[in-house]
Amino acid sequence: MVSADRLLAFAALSLLIIVVPGPSVLFVVGRALARGRRAALTTVAGNTLGSYVLVVAVALGVGAVVERSAVVFTVLKLAGAAYLVHLGVRAWRERRLPRAAFAGGAGSDEDRRRAFWEGFAVGVTNPKTIVFYAAVLPQFADRDRDGVAVQMLLLGLVFNVIALACDSVWGLLAATARDWFARSPRRLSAVGGAGAVAMIGLGVTVAVTGRKD
Repeated sequence: MVSADRLLAFAALSLLIIVVPGPSVLFVVGRALARGRRAALTTVAGNTLGSYVLVVAVALGVGAVVERSAVVFTVLKLAGAAYLVHLGVRAWRERRLPRAAFAGGAGSDEDRRRAFWEGFAVGVTNPKTIVFYAAVLPQFADRDRDGVAVQMLLLGLVFNVIALACDSVWGLLAATARDWFARSPRRLSAVGGAGAVAMIGLGVTVAVTGRKD
């Protein structure tokens, strides 16, 4: 098992990395602005689960394949980018729906499931995340102890619990701002459009950035 000092050091590093807004935060904020509080929090849960699937992949050795293969990395990157753009375009088209359609966010069970799995899809198709895990998790695993894979699973769990908390706060803050805009259909349409543009912009950014090799 991971020693306490390694675990605390990794938790501190994780917090420093996570508190700086990154792609996952931009995605959650975009969802919060476009669809509201419940959609944002459900998206965070799905995104976190998708991210942890990548932790499992790294622990099982799959992460090394993505880290070393430019082709696999690019395929995953473009798939994730295309999906983000798709979500943004859909949010843009829905921005002028009647106010009641936005009031509940991810209100029905079907809407919540859709928001969850959309977040999961974005999280699990992020090649930069799996490369990060492949580079960092082994550094904090103690190879002099048994169960290196289990150690990486624990470290990844710590990272994702911190990410879940921080991303949820960002989602709640963005949704609170959206609640003010919701008092006016015109303002609500504008903020929904802003969320859509944020997701499209994030997708384009993911598509055009990547490995130097």
